[in-house]
Amino acid sequence: PVTCEDLKVAGAMCVLMKDSIKPNLVQSTENHPIIVHGFPFANVAHGNNSVLADMVALKLADYVVTESGFGADCGFEKMVNVKCRQSGLKVDCGVVVASVRALKMHGGAFVFKPGMPYEKIKAEVERENLEALERGCENLAKNIEIVKKFGVPCVVAVNRFASDTPRELELVLKKALEAGADGAAISECWAKGGEGAIELAQEVLKAVEKPHEMRFLYPDELSIKEKIEIIAREIYGADGVDYLPLAEEKIKLYTKLGYDRFPINMAKTHLSLSHDPNLKGVPKGFRIPVRDIRVCVGAGFLYPLLGEMRTMPGLPSRPAFMDVDIDEEGRTVGLF
Repeated sequence: PVTCEDLKVAGAMCVLMKDSIKPNLVQSTENHPIIVHGFPFANVAHGNNSVLADMVALKLADYVVTESGFGADCGFEKMVNVKCRQSGLKVDCGVVVASVRALKMHGGAFVFKPGMPYEKIKAEVERENLEALERGCENLAKNIEIVKKFGVPCVVAVNRFASDTPRELELVLKKALEAGADGAAISECWAKGGEGAIELAQEVLKAVEKPHEMRFLYPDELSIKEKIEIIAREIYGADGVDYLPLAEEKIKLYTKLGYDRFPINMAKTHLSLSHDPNLKGVPKGFRIPVRDIRVCVGAGFLYPLLGEMRTMPGLPSRPAFMDVDIDEEGRTVGLF
């Protein structure tokens, strides 16, 4: 192993960590306290707020809302199987955030790829399409199913956009409840602030009062392959898992070193329930390829690399900072 001392950077890293270990307290535009102490995205890491941040928040409020990145197949699965397992924290409710346009995309109404100009798909995104939306709601149903697998209530928040029609919104709410959600509500907090999320908050408060007991998907003592295959089949819906030679070698090594008891933190695309970003909706008849498995010994988890997934977070082709400026009256513009 190569240590920080070997690289002569242990002291400098300690100086940085001395302050970075402390959660950041910021506030919303309505002056609500927010603790930000996160990690890279849930496709390449666990994608959750730090345990320390959540524990601080729990000391300060009756209810704590903490984010798990991307869909339930990414951030939420890791929230329970990795973060809660390591910390002892327990989830009381999972909130799946959906939008009409995302579900229409999963239903085949249009094809969208990262970096694509919105104008190219604007007409199809904003046109009412109940057939595509209903097909796309199968993806929503799968996300609800994933949350419920862990023994906790599930509430669906439908993030409203200006182009959404009443019939589209009604359909998503109906399909969410039919799929087993314990509650569903329209969220308009982007446009209306806290007032736009009151109904959603009420649904969450009702859901957490239902009898529940959070559970893990697998016990620590299962083998590395057994854990990976449980996630692949039960969360992603895969038919099975294929291991490349390098992954097979790593499994033997980590088992020998005793790391086989670590939880699994999959590195996979967030653009599909599968490993392939092009497979939308609820893919069927696929197998998960594992090309490599790496270990974070200090954090205590293994992270298999699925398909072509890379661990460097991807950034947009046109960064948001290009729109940020100060106008003639000294006001900051372009942040929202």
